Amino acid sequence: MDAFQAGFFEEARELLAELELALLELDEKRDDPELVGRAFRALHTIKGSGAMFGLDELAGFTHHLETAFDRVRNGQLAVTSGLTNLALAASDQIKALLEQAAGRGVADQARGAEILARVGELTGAEQPTPPQPDSVPPPPERAGRGEIRLWRIRFRPAAEVLVNGVNPLLLLDELRQLGDLQVTADLSAIPPLRAIVPEHCYLAWDMTLATPAGRDAIRDVFIFVEDNSELAIETAVAPKPEAGRAPVAPPASENTPVRGAQPAASIRVAAAKLDQLVNLVGELVTVQARLSEAAARSNDPGILDIAELVERLTGELRENSMSIRMLPLRATFERFRRLVHDLGVDLGKDVELTVEGADTELDKTVIDQLNDPLVHLIRNSMDHGIETPEARRAAGKRPTARIHLSALHSGANVLIRVSDDGRGLDAEAVRARAVEQGLIDSGARLSEQEIFSLILAPGFSTAREVTDVSGRGVGMDVVRRSVEALHGSIELNSRPSQGLTVTLRLPLTLAIIDGLLVRVGATSFVVPLANSLECVELTREDIQAAHGNHLANVRGELIPYIRLSEYFEMDTARPDREQIMVVETEHGLYGFAVDQVLGDHQTVIKNLGRLCRNVQVVSGATILGDGTVALILDPHRLVHNVIQTASERSGSLPGADGRRNREQHFHSKGQQDQCYAKQMEKLRP
Repeated sequence: MDAFQAGFFEEARELLAELELALLELDEKRDDPELVGRAFRALHTIKGSGAMFGLDELAGFTHHLETAFDRVRNGQLAVTSGLTNLALAASDQIKALLEQAAGRGVADQARGAEILARVGELTGAEQPTPPQPDSVPPPPERAGRGEIRLWRIRFRPAAEVLVNGVNPLLLLDELRQLGDLQVTADLSAIPPLRAIVPEHCYLAWDMTLATPAGRDAIRDVFIFVEDNSELAIETAVAPKPEAGRAPVAPPASENTPVRGAQPAASIRVAAAKLDQLVNLVGELVTVQARLSEAAARSNDPGILDIAELVERLTGELRENSMSIRMLPLRATFERFRRLVHDLGVDLGKDVELTVEGADTELDKTVIDQLNDPLVHLIRNSMDHGIETPEARRAAGKRPTARIHLSALHSGANVLIRVSDDGRGLDAEAVRARAVEQGLIDSGARLSEQEIFSLILAPGFSTAREVTDVSGRGVGMDVVRRSVEALHGSIELNSRPSQGLTVTLRLPLTLAIIDGLLVRVGATSFVVPLANSLECVELTREDIQAAHGNHLANVRGELIPYIRLSEYFEMDTARPDREQIMVVETEHGLYGFAVDQVLGDHQTVIKNLGRLCRNVQVVSGATILGDGTVALILDPHRLVHNVIQTASERSGSLPGADGRRNREQHFHSKGQQDQCYAKQMEKLRP
């Protein structure tokens, strides 16, 4: 039963998210019957499931809100902003009751009573008494509900229905709430006594229901068991009218085909089990690398064939296990509609949230850590960026502002953008505030991009007063730290009076990646394959032609490069011919000079541990086939740190895409060596 309850709590939380989304959309499209049906079905399922698990308080509270939406479905109650706001508040109370039932808090009873009282006032009816799971509800009032139709229902539940906590008799009781029900039990499937399994259900029921309700309302009764049961809902011949009663109108042709028990299209798996699977696959990848290396040394054709087969199967297993952990961002994006709605009410601002690329998939581990950064970005846009409707009209803008969430794949990364059409960033105001808070000197020469990046500094805030929304200077710092913990990067773009766009560049996965294995001296490094474009040769003649500058001529384009042996202060002899790995970073194309490129490598990412948690240019480590450890480089952070260090020495900042500015930071080998030495001071624990 504990396992079933855990499944119920998980499903109920998903239904609450679906309910919330339907309510927010219904607030904009108030005449959409499909949205009303979505909200009703979510409430109906939560109520029924809660009653089955003995959560009477949860079921009873939900029943009142379900009744209100049933009246909306029947045209007896209009959808208003008051109704949707009240329903959102009721959704929060249902969530609190759910967490209380799970032992994670205590629901506010007074708040619940207040919500129910407002529901009664809004519907103009007394609060109905919720049905008890073990009692037969009284027959409903049918006045004014439309003409009565006759339905023939065939219901044969799955044999395991009782084991799953469902009482079929309660479903029949619920049908009686819809109208006059006649029931005939089918006993034909009952086996001999010696073959009976006490936990199984062998009964089926043939029923005739006279009701003004439609087919969807009848199917809602069986919403929990329909997928694993045989269910048929067919129209029947209308009965003869009784004296003083209007004739029953037979529906034209509204049939539901018989549904037999079918295999489930998906199953629920605990996240811990998926993490364990990926860890085991990672260990298998490491063992496979050792096998391939041993097979290559043996030069035995039979062993080589086996090693190649194991490598292929391991690659397929890796791809499949990683795809299981990939989830679309839709659920993450859609939950922010409620945040925008509530903040808009609190701040007196009219804001719509638009979403693009919600089907873009990302590793579940990354998604789980993405919520807080996005919350802070949206709150920052709502409070600082978006103007009031009056201010927007005065500026010639439409009074309704817009926040846009988008996601798209870019190689082995996902770009998530949060943009608004508000006032944007004022570079001078940000600079002045940074000087006031002591973050920079008044005489510092900063580019616009670097001024914008100051809002990511700890403690920085442009708000003069602390409010419930912002002003403490922790929001954007949380974004920066969270993104860096995911080995990602942040880019800010803003134009005055046109808004701000924040781009988060995040890796697709934090578990296993494709990389290129390179060697510097006796040390191995891994460069992510998704960032690598090509490999070019660097000879002594090329170095002399560049007059000692760290620049490589790649088909007529000068590309600055970083010698890893110098960067990490490695005492190694310089070979006659080096290899330059050309990589794409957020600052443009850069090269990493290495002694040798060893080839492709399936890289299982291992954390470096607490002692090396401040090492920014390394995103992790991996174990090679011979048992040695190779560091996984972070090209974006490495290039960023080198440019930043060179900028501090030169007193200027590099342009994001200016080749001339990038080249001047590698003008002299001596200056670059000094930059490397300073960076190594940061790398030492």
